[in-house]
Amino acid sequence: MDPLKQKFFEKSSKLKAEVKSLLKEKGDTKVDEVTLKQVYGGMRGVKSMVWETSQLDPIVGIRFRGKSIPELRDLLPRVEGGKEPLPEGLFWLMLVGEVPTEEEVKWLTSQWAARATVPQHTFDALDALPKDTHPMTQFSIAIVSLQTEGIFAKKYSEGLSKLDYWDATYEDTMNLIAKLPRVAAYIYRRSYHNGDHIAPDVTKDWGANFAHMLGIPGEDFKSFMRLYLTIHSDHEGGNASAHATHLVGSTLSDAYMSLAGGMNALAGPLHGLANQEVIKWIFKMLDALETKTPSKEQIRKYVKDTLAARQVIPGYGHAVLREPDPRFVEQKRFAKDNITGSDIIEVVWKCFEVVPEELMALGKVKNPWPNVDAHSGAILVHYGMTEYSFYTVLFGVSRAMGVLSALCWSRALGFPLERPKSVTTKWVTEYLEKQKETTTS
Repeated sequence: MDPLKQKFFEKSSKLKAEVKSLLKEKGDTKVDEVTLKQVYGGMRGVKSMVWETSQLDPIVGIRFRGKSIPELRDLLPRVEGGKEPLPEGLFWLMLVGEVPTEEEVKWLTSQWAARATVPQHTFDALDALPKDTHPMTQFSIAIVSLQTEGIFAKKYSEGLSKLDYWDATYEDTMNLIAKLPRVAAYIYRRSYHNGDHIAPDVTKDWGANFAHMLGIPGEDFKSFMRLYLTIHSDHEGGNASAHATHLVGSTLSDAYMSLAGGMNALAGPLHGLANQEVIKWIFKMLDALETKTPSKEQIRKYVKDTLAARQVIPGYGHAVLREPDPRFVEQKRFAKDNITGSDIIEVVWKCFEVVPEELMALGKVKNPWPNVDAHSGAILVHYGMTEYSFYTVLFGVSRAMGVLSALCWSRALGFPLERPKSVTTKWVTEYLEKQKETTTS
């Protein structure tokens, strides 16, 4: 058994016993109340699932195994001379709750390199699609096509013991994460660079090899990819892509089918597709203002006009956060450290000074601050990736680490099929009427 798998088995076995004891003693303890606003409002904020890998704090932001993003920049291993954390280190942390050593991260990098070969039929499936097929559609199809390589589904059909569900899921998780950069880069080069593909370089780390296959030169971009893949990886279990992966996985669909479900959720404009909407909005604003270097006053007027037209400002606001998204702050820090003289990044920073003020002036917005999507597109444009319809695929490659490590935990802890109870509006009105009769009698 490999060292990461062994460590995961030991940790999950211990927690499984603790959870079993906890449920036996305290299983009927109430932990939440549900309101009609939540029933009709997409179950917003209802505490109804366990997600071991991360938790979202409204003030501090995302914590991975209790550690904030600034803490992770100091704790996680980096390449020699590098400034940004390696995403392999975060995956290790999410899976087993320990900050890995440099040697452990090197081992994981070599594991993913060894598992990264993509079957020819996946490339054939992509090549059968029109080149203008949206990259997220291609990404989802590619992931499902990889399911022929799956271990869990094959072993389950042969009579896999419940006690071994986690083992096969771990193997599928490792194999799938290893292959995703190759698949994503193939989609990018096929869609935007006439199929001029770049062979992987297995001597590089996971993020740097991805940057290499995308064909964007420079050590700075490789560094940004390491940061990007780290900070987009997980955002607790309630967001749509994480929850969709968890829901599909609860049916005992394997990692491939589960991740495809999560990626289809990520492709929605109210979720991951928002990152392309942000840069589209900025380009539209610059076209309307007829300048690449607008003043704050020009941006303010455009924002006011946008809000007056009852349109949203993409990249601002978040369902949980009540402070600027630390992921936005980290990208702003990266840009300050590595990029000078970029008009598009200056526009993003001016929006950061203007948009929250205008949103707060409305008197209705709980969180007027930028989220992660407000900055990433501008940095990608600076490095030459102007094809914003591809941005969500980058997000998906990163998010796979979080949702699949959580899927391993779901299997190890024996989580059941997710099956909430639904009601009709007629049931609601009859229930309220009974409540009224009870209180008046």
